[in-house]
Amino acid sequence: MTDGQSAGVIFSVLCLVLAVGSLAGRRIPLSFAVKSALAWAAIIGIIYLGVIHRSAIVGSFNDFEHWASIGKQQTDGKTIRIAQSDDGHYYARATINGVTRSMMIDSGATTVSLSEATANAVGVKFDKNSEPVQLQTANGMVDAWRATIKQLDIDGLHARDIKAVVSAKFGDVDVIGMNFLSRLRSWRVENGTLVLEPTESGNEPNADTDLT
Repeated sequence: MTDGQSAGVIFSVLCLVLAVGSLAGRRIPLSFAVKSALAWAAIIGIIYLGVIHRSAIVGSFNDFEHWASIGKQQTDGKTIRIAQSDDGHYYARATINGVTRSMMIDSGATTVSLSEATANAVGVKFDKNSEPVQLQTANGMVDAWRATIKQLDIDGLHARDIKAVVSAKFGDVDVIGMNFLSRLRSWRVENGTLVLEPTESGNEPNADTDLT
């Protein structure tokens, strides 16, 4: 137990003692005092749990807001429109090997990038015993491993056997990079909305090439 958690326990006990003492001083029936004490204990317990798990709670709200923004993705024929999220980025509702994921679209990224958790969840194989690729990120240089995604879909846009990189250092962010975007007929931002259009010949980007 951390010092902060210990202090929280002590504070909770003191509050409970004060509440019980206050009820006892009023000479109220014992049964009512017990019920009131239990109610106060429950309230204090909820507050205490909220304090020690505040990071997880805040993260859950952020996840909810993020997934709510995914609902802003719309398809008009074969053209996909994605509204800007509250954090200024564009998130696509993508399907990787049949598994739905939220993926940030980043024109500054060379290639599709997956977290290790996502790669494992969607069945994308990578070999950490192989030579890693060093990538420059906002948090500095990270080691990543080459992989191939059998099927990557964004609504009506489909890419098969597209190259990707995988790293635990990516956290929980999965990225669609230029090796997907460059195979579209066009992509652009109009009034805060990202517009993705398929190629003239069909809705599947061309076969991918190697990363290096």
